[in-house]
Amino acid sequence: MNRHDSVRVRDVMTDTYALVDGLMTVYEAIRIAKQQQVKALIVNKRHDDDEFGIVLMNDIAKKVLASNRSSKRTNIYEIMTKPALSVDPEMKVKYCARLFERFGISRAPVIEHGKVIGMVSYNNIVVNGMLEEDDLE
Repeated sequence: MNRHDSVRVRDVMTDTYALVDGLMTVYEAIRIAKQQQVKALIVNKRHDDDEFGIVLMNDIAKKVLASNRSSKRTNIYEIMTKPALSVDPEMKVKYCARLFERFGISRAPVIEHGKVIGMVSYNNIVVNGMLEEDDLE
């Protein structure tokens, strides 16, 4: 049995993430991303029956910068992906990698009981999920 057959998303995810409001400007959101040193922003739910959204830095580059839009006059909700494809912390990393590949994504929020508890990316899966414990020393 390979190590990645038993490793769960909870084991490899990072608890570093930033929640932003959809009404926030892209400019404000970039400042938060820089402060928190994150590569994606999770857009908070507006109410209990809503879903989380996500904005990646490449979304900002493609939908704001390349389109010559003002970051101070563009709101996050205009460029976010919603609903964000999220994963359960108990999912095996091999299935998380398959999900990423199937849907063409590279990172996702980790949701437990309706709350964001972290982020997982291909990088987390490979670097933290495929090496044996004794390889890390």
